[in-house]
Amino acid sequence: MKRFTLILMLAGFPAWALASGNHTKLDPVKIDLDDTASLQRGARIFVNYCLSCHSAGYMRYNRMGRDLDISEELVKENLLFAADKVGDLMKAVMPAEDAKKWFGIAPPDLTLIARSRKPAWVYTYMRSFYRDDKSPSGWNNIVFPHVAMPHVLYEWQGHQRAVFKSADGVPVFEKFETERPGTMSKEKYDEAMRDLTNFLVYLGEPAKLERYRIGVFVILFLLVFLVFAYLLKKEYWKDVH
Repeated sequence: MKRFTLILMLAGFPAWALASGNHTKLDPVKIDLDDTASLQRGARIFVNYCLSCHSAGYMRYNRMGRDLDISEELVKENLLFAADKVGDLMKAVMPAEDAKKWFGIAPPDLTLIARSRKPAWVYTYMRSFYRDDKSPSGWNNIVFPHVAMPHVLYEWQGHQRAVFKSADGVPVFEKFETERPGTMSKEKYDEAMRDLTNFLVYLGEPAKLERYRIGVFVILFLLVFLVFAYLLKKEYWKDVH
């Protein structure tokens, strides 16, 4: 069920945030655009939790449905919360004008976030929120220090505290400690974030799926052509020896 209350609590992800970063070690993530079930789960997470504030303005609902084997009926029933027609673009629930008024800046479009930031960054970022009483939102992030965006999925992951050690007077992240468990285990939450990252990779270049499908037929054609080419070669050279 869509969490409309999140609209009121979300601080926008600043546009300048996309240009900043640090040297935190990023965790590897398995991206598999052939895993349709993972892409479908990622789409559900994105629509229910991210689309409240962030758009995917270069993607249409019906294109997503076709690519991910989701019928238009299911799109209308389960994914069409922020639009009226399946042919509409995936716009945020929160109007950009309101976001700018409330938070000072509108949350950025996420269509290309996995291409600009890379999948490992997105995956690590979504698993690196921790409680910080000094932050306006009450949350901070190891991958993106002082980010304005709060932890939207804290109910799933729970509350975790970041432990730092001092290196030449500079605090260096060491590990996370759980303060309050979430509704998901660590393994389940990591898998959900992998699904979301997988979907964001698809959003950044949906044509990849079509190229993969065409590629199968191209390989099959080349294999068949190789057989005929070999037989033709034998026919031409049979009298030479």
